[in-house]
Amino acid sequence: MLRSVLSVIGAVCLLAFGLVTQAVAENSRASVVFLNPGFSDEPFWVGYSDFMQAAANDLGMQLQIIYGERNPPQLLEKARSVLARDKQPDYLVFVNEMYIAPELLRLFADSPIKLFSLHSTLTPEQQQRIGASREQYRNWIGSLIPNDEQAGYWMAKALIAKLEGKPGSLLAFAGVRYTPSSSLREDGLHRALREHPEIKLQHTLQGEWKRQRAYEQAQLMLPRHPHVQLVWSANDEMAFGVMQAAQELGRQPGKDIYLSALNNSDEVLQARIDGKIDVLVGGHFTLGGWAMVMLHDYHAGLDFAERGGKDRVDQLFSLLDAKQAAHLKKRLKVPGYGLDFRQFSAVYHPQIKDYGFSINPLLQ
Repeated sequence: MLRSVLSVIGAVCLLAFGLVTQAVAENSRASVVFLNPGFSDEPFWVGYSDFMQAAANDLGMQLQIIYGERNPPQLLEKARSVLARDKQPDYLVFVNEMYIAPELLRLFADSPIKLFSLHSTLTPEQQQRIGASREQYRNWIGSLIPNDEQAGYWMAKALIAKLEGKPGSLLAFAGVRYTPSSSLREDGLHRALREHPEIKLQHTLQGEWKRQRAYEQAQLMLPRHPHVQLVWSANDEMAFGVMQAAQELGRQPGKDIYLSALNNSDEVLQARIDGKIDVLVGGHFTLGGWAMVMLHDYHAGLDFAERGGKDRVDQLFSLLDAKQAAHLKKRLKVPGYGLDFRQFSAVYHPQIKDYGFSINPLLQ
């Protein structure tokens, strides 16, 4: 009897705590600036920001997106303009693109603005020099990044499986040099290749995420290596550049040459459905939305460090088969993605012990 009474009291207290926290959150709107490193017309980064905005709308947060146009000096200049504002945001979200994070942290060292690293955080070497979040820079409160190394590994393993154990050769198209996400995906590729000595890596080219550059590189490399059956690409744009070059040379994607890609553009999802892309990994476009959930809860006094850690590496990437690609393609056209982001927040669901973010809500 006593146990039942205590259980009821506990449930009531939990509910009361949730209602109080919810009221605090609703009365104090968090303001966030996201320094988006991509181009303002780049499909991936625009979609990334859109998912982030959908979360902000549901959670009652103010969000401003500032595009860096893939120009680190320009991005740093825009960051300085944020610092110079009379009314500063509560949070600044940044990406360690081209390894600019240490400079950003130094720039905001004495600012009341709290910083959060997203998509790619400081490298282990950078953290050796300046410390991790909440150490030397106390206003750097945490990070959320995807499983990039695993994504590169999964793509390579699935590509290699197309040859059913037979020897073969592979071309790789990496992204921008000195970009953590590209380096980690490439690390995953090499891990898979160590497990498959029967596969020879012919070349790794820096496609710099660009379709045209990868197309021009593939025009040169495919004739030099006519027996290449596998092409690993660190994103979808480069995969499409290689596909165009291969088709012009009389190769048939999905039949005599197998391509991998990474991302969630409408074009790449359709290519996976059609069988022109044999291996597709996606899901990390959701990162910004999940970061908004974390900052929303933090602003209401619920530290995300207590719900899975201050620095998260979540399983946001997933291998997508043709059926999943078709489902996701439709889902991405639904207003607000068909999600209520409050369902992922500890403010509204105090029982959440670990966020465990993934792409699964969009695949259901």
